[in-house]
Amino acid sequence: MSDSRPPSGSRAASAAAGGRRVTRARPIGDLIGRTLDKACRRRGFATSDLLADWPDIVGARYAGRVQPVRLDWPRPPRGVEEPEPQPATLVVQCDGATALLLTHDMPQVVERINGFFGWAAVARLRILQRPLTPRRVTAPPPLRALTESEEAELAARISGVSDTRLAAALDKLGRAVVARRR
Repeated sequence: MSDSRPPSGSRAASAAAGGRRVTRARPIGDLIGRTLDKACRRRGFATSDLLADWPDIVGARYAGRVQPVRLDWPRPPRGVEEPEPQPATLVVQCDGATALLLTHDMPQVVERINGFFGWAAVARLRILQRPLTPRRVTAPPPLRALTESEEAELAARISGVSDTRLAAALDKLGRAVVARRR
């Protein structure tokens, strides 16, 4: 007597059992996170979080002008099996003028970095004066023009909003969503 059911691990089995295979879109950071974390570990960073959140940590003044290079952790003394964690030195690079400003703001920047980590992970900054590698900024593709029916549908949806600034913002958002969707 043969079993006519599909193998239990196949898609056909889940479809035959009435179940649906559900997939969801995942952020690109989740997909490449492990690979990026390995590269970051070679430079002393436990994860890529510090690099990803750097603009939020240091603020607008230093976000595009200072780049973290590596974390230099002190070596534990010989003979100590589990030493207490010692704070690291964060090596950053920036141009000469920014280095002068950063030198004056160093205690605040170190405090903000340690606030991000949740413990005194960084004791000091070491500044390398060299040119930054600029980040590539690509402009988003232009949006297509909406059809008359799309314009009318969008206007009808926004017509109930009395605040003009909110209505303008919703119109702009709606145009972007509709133009990309179809």
